[in-house]
Amino acid sequence: MESSPLRENSSSANRGTAPRANRKRARTNGDDAASTPGAASSPMMPSSPPAFPVSHGVDEDDEVEEDIEIPDDLDELDEMAEDEVDLFRDDFERDYRERSDDGYEALDIDDEGDYDAMNLGERRRLEAQLNRRDREVARRQKIPQAFLPGEDDDRDIDLTRLPRRQRHRGYDEDPDEDMDADIMDAELSLDALQDVKASSLTEWVSQPAVQRSIKREFRAFLTEYTDESGSSVYGNRIRTLGEINAESLEVSYDHIAQSKAIIAYFLANAPAEVIKLFDEVAMDVVLLHYPEYERIHSEIHVRIFDLPVHYTLRQLRQSHLNCLVRVSGVVTRRSGVFPQLKYVKFDCSKCGVTLGPFQQESNVEVKITYCQSCQSRGPFTLNSEKTVYRNYQKLTLQESPGTVPAGRLPRHREVILLWDLIDKAKPGEEIEVTGIYRNNYDAQLNNRNGFPVFATILEANNVIKAHDQLAGFRMTEEDEHEIRRLAKDPHIVDKIINSIAPSIYGHTDIKTAVALSLFGGVAKNTRGQHHIRGDINVLLLGDPGTAKSQILKYVEKTAHRAVFATGQGASAVGLTASVRRDPLTSEWTLEGGALVLADKGTCLIDEFDKMNDQDRTSIHEAMEQQTISISKAGIVTTLQARCGIIAAANPIGGRYNSTIPFSANVELTEPILSRFDVLCVVRDTVEPAEDERLARFIVGSHSRSHPLTNTQATLGGQSMEVELDPETQATNNGSTNLTKEGDIPQELLRKYILYARERCSPKLYHMDEDKVARLFADMRRESLATGAYPITVRHLEAIIRISEAFCRMRLSEYCSAQDIDRAIAVTIESFVGSQKVSCKKALARAFAKYTLARPGAAASQRRGGRQVATASA
Repeated sequence: MESSPLRENSSSANRGTAPRANRKRARTNGDDAASTPGAASSPMMPSSPPAFPVSHGVDEDDEVEEDIEIPDDLDELDEMAEDEVDLFRDDFERDYRERSDDGYEALDIDDEGDYDAMNLGERRRLEAQLNRRDREVARRQKIPQAFLPGEDDDRDIDLTRLPRRQRHRGYDEDPDEDMDADIMDAELSLDALQDVKASSLTEWVSQPAVQRSIKREFRAFLTEYTDESGSSVYGNRIRTLGEINAESLEVSYDHIAQSKAIIAYFLANAPAEVIKLFDEVAMDVVLLHYPEYERIHSEIHVRIFDLPVHYTLRQLRQSHLNCLVRVSGVVTRRSGVFPQLKYVKFDCSKCGVTLGPFQQESNVEVKITYCQSCQSRGPFTLNSEKTVYRNYQKLTLQESPGTVPAGRLPRHREVILLWDLIDKAKPGEEIEVTGIYRNNYDAQLNNRNGFPVFATILEANNVIKAHDQLAGFRMTEEDEHEIRRLAKDPHIVDKIINSIAPSIYGHTDIKTAVALSLFGGVAKNTRGQHHIRGDINVLLLGDPGTAKSQILKYVEKTAHRAVFATGQGASAVGLTASVRRDPLTSEWTLEGGALVLADKGTCLIDEFDKMNDQDRTSIHEAMEQQTISISKAGIVTTLQARCGIIAAANPIGGRYNSTIPFSANVELTEPILSRFDVLCVVRDTVEPAEDERLARFIVGSHSRSHPLTNTQATLGGQSMEVELDPETQATNNGSTNLTKEGDIPQELLRKYILYARERCSPKLYHMDEDKVARLFADMRRESLATGAYPITVRHLEAIIRISEAFCRMRLSEYCSAQDIDRAIAVTIESFVGSQKVSCKKALARAFAKYTLARPGAAASQRRGGRQVATASA
């Protein structure tokens, strides 16, 4: 070899000690101990740099000591240099001369590898990379070990505690580690997301690569989704969110399903993980529009709506657990607002180190038993300043009254509200909840059943009030066009009245009163100090078997929001509100009754006369002020009961006695009677001609309602014609034609009523005040003379409310003179019909001047004041 390998190794391997070695070589001393054989063979004073042991090319006499110790302690070398010891002989250059027998073993020498020569620039870059690695390791040593992964997962070796060279060796031993990191940083395509490579969908969504892919796709959805006109849908919503400083971004599930179907599938089946990713992406997108928005809200919450499948509370099963569901119901109870832990931090009482943050799950309490700083087992105290809280509230959601199957009890579920959903709904309101159906451990439930049973809750993601969605009805443009077309009909009022309970014969006055209550008047607030109700209260009083309850049931199916109750089955707290103790928080909470649940709707009370006087007195405030004041168990509050009341009652003794006043026929006090705007008396009188028509109508109605065809029946699997006599056929055809001409379909009538209540607010314009004033004075004078029941100012207000209801039937903005005349006629008929038979005819003649102008008044007069006989199909 041309040069000694020792020279190259000493210069390359000992870069850091080269200046010190040169300084030592420069010192020359004439000490004899440096050149003596004993000194040369001393392990502490080498005569020349030691050579590597070789086994080939040397004489047998020249044996090399295998256990020679190489003095690599630099401090000892410095001491010898200070003592003026000659470390090098005069002829030390001979050790570096080339010898023909110098050589290396071929074993363990890798000369076949293809290694490129390294120039100066490449060497400097490599050394800079090594220096950066050394600095990173040094920085990691300064960080507390509690925040570092102290042990390597593969070898169980703490790399931070090893010497530098061993750490380098530990880093360099796994060449595939960087490749694995690159794989973890990779993202999947939209098609690759569909190929679920995990045992469950939740596990697949929890993988980092899948999460990054979902965030990428949702970010593209928020920024790129456009409507039919080409404008960005969620760009406009984000701008609106920033303008009002909102915390929630509403996203349509239909939009996600149309644009990113696989993301919508993940959202429906693994909502807990996906919604967290959505919140992070939403915050990033909002920061693009408003960079300083983090100073207002630390998080943005994505609220999902338009979930395609709608469940009732009794349809929820085990298969829906941990999935996104959409249910609706009425809020019956609401708790207070509590701070709930989200991210928890603890302080170690021994070393004072703050541990955390730890994420608080909804049903698992965070507990730590070990301090990673001082290795103690506590005690630990909650750091309330650095702990992050969120608002927490619990609702009780009960099935809507119209969705409970016959003969079943309404079911309920607990709903958890978080963040800005607090106080989104109050007792009595009908809401639609989109959330995650979860289960949690309930110790009381397990003790009661004796085996593990989990309670279920609904963690709300979005809450929408029913009136925000037009009370659950989706009104299309075709529906609005049809409603407007009907409103242009000059006989629309009569058509609406005829469409109320078409299967019930007669009862024109009752159907008119029910229609007025469904449409209602306009509520007014006089300068914010006094509230005047706009709902119309109706009392139906009559003989048994006159279809009073059937009419109430029809209203329950037709009104957009109705609550049915009975006098025997309803108590005072059942109609108003009750106070009960929450089993979890042990606090007193309010639970709304029938009147509270029927807020902005209609409350139907059957067997009104069977209620106790104490229970009946409790609804005085609800019928006039439309509020319910509660002062129980330390709770002093007022609940809203803005609803019209339609009550049905039976007279004393079972039948109405027309020879005595109205107040003597019913066990109701004057304060209750004065709160009803319309009183309808129904008498079951005997009249052969009318009874025959009634019987034919009932028979024809049953024939038309038969499950088989109108005139066909099956016997033994064969079809045969049923021959009807000509008179019956004519009666059926006549009733059928009448029904087809006068009826509005029930579904369209529901939408018509809702449209009128939402869009139409009539105003009084050129009202004939003198006529109304004279009528009011005459009614008060006659009521005092007859002693039927007193006429108060409430009846004057009732005339105005009834005229507004007639105006709403026409979808008009202003009440006309015809509306006033109709309202006066209804009021007079209600007043005259409740009088004794001895003075009824005289009163009818006295008030005829107010009713002659009303359309159809002549036909009413021809009936001779007799109430039409009734029956139900």
